[in-house]
Amino acid sequence: MRPAPAAALSALALLLAIAPRAAAAEACSGPFAAFVEGLRAEALARGLPAPAVAAFFRGVRQDGEVLRRDRAQGIFRRDFLDFSRALISQDRLRRGAAMAERHRALLARARAEEGVPRGILLAFWAFETDYGAGQGDFLTRDALVTLAHDCRRPGLFRPHVLAAIGLAARGDIDPATTRGAWAGEIGHIQMLPGDLLAFGTDGDGDGRVDVRGSVADAILTAAAKLRGRGWRAGEPWLVEVTVPPTLDWRLTGLDRTESVAEWARLGVQARGAPLPSPAADASLLLPQGRLGPAFLVFANFRVLFTWNQSLVYVTTAAYFATRLEGAPVYAAGHPEAGLGPAAMAELQRRLAARGHDVGAIDGILGARTRAAVQAEQARLGLPADAWPTPALLEALGGG
Repeated sequence: MRPAPAAALSALALLLAIAPRAAAAEACSGPFAAFVEGLRAEALARGLPAPAVAAFFRGVRQDGEVLRRDRAQGIFRRDFLDFSRALISQDRLRRGAAMAERHRALLARARAEEGVPRGILLAFWAFETDYGAGQGDFLTRDALVTLAHDCRRPGLFRPHVLAAIGLAARGDIDPATTRGAWAGEIGHIQMLPGDLLAFGTDGDGDGRVDVRGSVADAILTAAAKLRGRGWRAGEPWLVEVTVPPTLDWRLTGLDRTESVAEWARLGVQARGAPLPSPAADASLLLPQGRLGPAFLVFANFRVLFTWNQSLVYVTTAAYFATRLEGAPVYAAGHPEAGLGPAAMAELQRRLAARGHDVGAIDGILGARTRAAVQAEQARLGLPADAWPTPALLEALGGG
């Protein structure tokens, strides 16, 4: 159930108060004190309670370590095999099985009420905080205000500052003491204030949502968020497959879907668990090209991007969830050599010069870079499997 303290605004009223205004530009930068005054004025203008606003900003400060962490996310430059081997260990699998047993009733409740299976919830719990062991020690208020002030992603973090004020007004956080990750996420499964405001669930029945101190609150809130973002109960998210060497690689990638029946007709076969319903729509994801692991991914896989925008993170979490549900270790294959961060950034520059939208030149193989790689591979007559190689970089030339 959701808490409803008499002294606080209802969740609906708070959500309406912080709903983005379509015509409003996201302010950032400038003197920090002046920026905070602007945030304070906006919070009051949106109808958030004046006492909660005053208490929230009392003692707020800019946190330079938050900015340093934001600029140093090098882990997302690793390829899928490297990343997944770093995050998935026998210890995490063993503890995942122990947590599944310890919280059997809670995880069954999450599935019954929200349709989210235990593997997904355990996977994010493991990756985000090692099953609650490392929830972060950054003051959440300062982290959020610092990132809202920074002009790299103000549109993401400014609404979460307002949501955090709403949570404080509701009694779910204390702005002077609540701590979490450097990017403002809170609790066992690391959720931002806007999601806590929208989906916060009082799983233990104590009248408040405490995703840091209560496993029940954290698990049920995470499940409610996924369902609220579109999770489909009883449907798959990722299945490992084998692919024939004669497949038209242009059919692969997240921007193309076929029915499971059509993939089977093309020679795609399940490895481990059987293929889902023939009528289900799926994309064929080759995280390291045609010679590496292969997965059919479904609509539920896309919902996981509401947790993290990194393709390598989401693919690893989705795969780990299947391991926790009993799937075998993936077939790693023998992928072609990829590109290091500097070469990847150079590839992005060359793709951008040819008119492709690759987003930031950051050396990270994201969805837009993969789509551009695949388009250029097809144009050049190379296997269009979206895996960038030194051969592709050389073929694109220097300008």
